Amino acid sequence: MGLIYVDPEGPDGKPDPYGSASDVRQTFRRMAMNDIETAALIVGGHTFGKTHGAGPADLVGPPPAGAPLDEQDLGWKNRFGTGVGPDTTSSGIEVTWTQTPLKFDNTFLENLYGFDWEPYKGPGGKWQWRPKDNAGADLVPYPFDAHKHHQPNMLTSDIALKVDPEYHAITSRWLHNPDEFAEEFRKAWFKLIHRDMGPITRYRGSQFPKEPQLFQDPIEPVTHKLIGADDIAALKGELLNCGVSQRQLLYTAWGAASSYRGSDMRGGANGGRIRLAPQRDWARNEPASLAQVVPALEGVQRKFNDSRSDGVAVSFADLVVLGGVAALEQAAAAAGHQVTVPFTPGRGDATQDWTEISSFDDLEGFADGFRSYIVDGAPMEAEYMLLDKAELLRLSAPEMTVLIGGMRVLNLNYEQSPNGVLTDRPGALTNDFFVNLLDMRYEWKPSEHDKQTFVGIERATGKQRWTAGRIDLAFGWDAQLRATSEVYGARDGEPKFVADFIAAWTKVMDADRFDLHD
Repeated sequence: MGLIYVDPEGPDGKPDPYGSASDVRQTFRRMAMNDIETAALIVGGHTFGKTHGAGPADLVGPPPAGAPLDEQDLGWKNRFGTGVGPDTTSSGIEVTWTQTPLKFDNTFLENLYGFDWEPYKGPGGKWQWRPKDNAGADLVPYPFDAHKHHQPNMLTSDIALKVDPEYHAITSRWLHNPDEFAEEFRKAWFKLIHRDMGPITRYRGSQFPKEPQLFQDPIEPVTHKLIGADDIAALKGELLNCGVSQRQLLYTAWGAASSYRGSDMRGGANGGRIRLAPQRDWARNEPASLAQVVPALEGVQRKFNDSRSDGVAVSFADLVVLGGVAALEQAAAAAGHQVTVPFTPGRGDATQDWTEISSFDDLEGFADGFRSYIVDGAPMEAEYMLLDKAELLRLSAPEMTVLIGGMRVLNLNYEQSPNGVLTDRPGALTNDFFVNLLDMRYEWKPSEHDKQTFVGIERATGKQRWTAGRIDLAFGWDAQLRATSEVYGARDGEPKFVADFIAAWTKVMDADRFDLHD
């Protein structure tokens, strides 16, 4: 895997604490940590223990996955000395920060600010730092001989906390206020080890703070009575006649729900954050169209809630999903299929104050292949970005396939791109995408104008009939995806296609409904 955080020697292995501060800030920013949280985690974490670099790191063997078969998943075999105890080597950096490495206290900061530091290469051949003029030589106990002592040491990333102006302001204050530091470490550590667990409603047991934390993406609890079957039917009619199109309802529902990340259980339709910053401004969500949809849905919500005196109400988040449900049923009917799309009310609404904009921005990502959206300069081809998105949504290959086929014919491409809309009936939930993609009457060739676009040409006449993107053609090129596509594109495949599309769509809409499936 390589380094998870930053190179402890410094950027590119150079002992540059100013450059290290920049790397540290950027890396912890990806984990939604601010400067105070970052400093607290480093200072608190380095209050304990040591690093291991008694010998050169290149004497350490490969990790278990890369080790020879006969090592039986052990790996990291150390050929320096005995390989253990005083010869232990992992990173190749030999650092013990404090004289009390088994105790949580303020000695890390006392040492950081109590000495002038210089870089040197430790016994493992890596850059690390020590006090100048051999200061503190008798301070730190040697872990393998109680009668020996040595200087404290620091990593380049530790020195960064002293020289960087922002980190210096924080850590120098903590030097004289250890209780403040301890409290900030407590909060930052809790956030670090819980930030991928989703909302507080998923927590079990009693040993955690009951008040919501900003990193948990709090949503106002639902205190009203939920809408019933008759209310749902009436609201569907209101939504289909609220002044926005079928496509807009579907596009908004997908935009809200598909922000979900199964990797850390953030995002999703619950909370209705698609009307809040930053999601309302994401290009992929078509902000101009969204600016029409949001007030229309809020009008439906206001009208319904004001009309009830029995405690029944509907949240904006529920209406976003229900709008997609109503539009999807309408699209299926246009293709000759009378269906009822599952819908479970119970979502709450979040507020802007409880939405951390900088943190939520990371949920935008580079691409949403389901909507044929990808930013310029994306790190991978569109079809591989689609696999990443499908994994975040916890979709299987058949679910990914059926969603692509359905969303193309429903005309849900970003800015209504025609690529992949392989149908003469856009807006109807048909299996036309698969039928026409696999039809041997057409051959596909790269576009002369755009290497990411392909044209479908009638073999008999040479006329251009369709355009498609890389993602679309992947479903006829990849053997596994083609096998699924052939099921949905079969002459009798449309009923199964419609049923499977509805099931996959509902799965995405409910991805963050932990009250339903946890």
